[in-house]
Amino acid sequence: MNEITVQSKARTVFIDITSAVQQFAAEKEMKNGVITVFVPHTTAGVTINENADPDVTVDMETALDRMVPWSGGYRHSEGNAAAHVKASLTGSSAQVLVKNGKLLLGTWQSIYFCEFDGPRTRTVWLKELV
Repeated sequence: MNEITVQSKARTVFIDITSAVQQFAAEKEMKNGVITVFVPHTTAGVTINENADPDVTVDMETALDRMVPWSGGYRHSEGNAAAHVKASLTGSSAQVLVKNGKLLLGTWQSIYFCEFDGPRTRTVWLKELV
């Protein structure tokens, strides 16, 4: 298992970690297999989505804010209940196939670390299965 560190600079931000995951595959000399990307935080997540148009992640943030507004009458005393809900909606893990040493992602896809309670320094765990 390996870990990468992600530094967010805003409360909500989608950070492209694809190159770090690809580097992990190269360091492990993976030919074929699966990499699990796991986020061990309750107010952050991971998703795979379009990387060609930066408005996609802006739209994702907007949609999540509409569904789960920051001031929603939540009972959680820390004031970050919306971040917990958003993290549950995106999920804490993703799996990416590796073929011939390369991540098998669609033409426009990237792997995004989803920060919902930043700015913070976060950890992402990577584990290969071959």
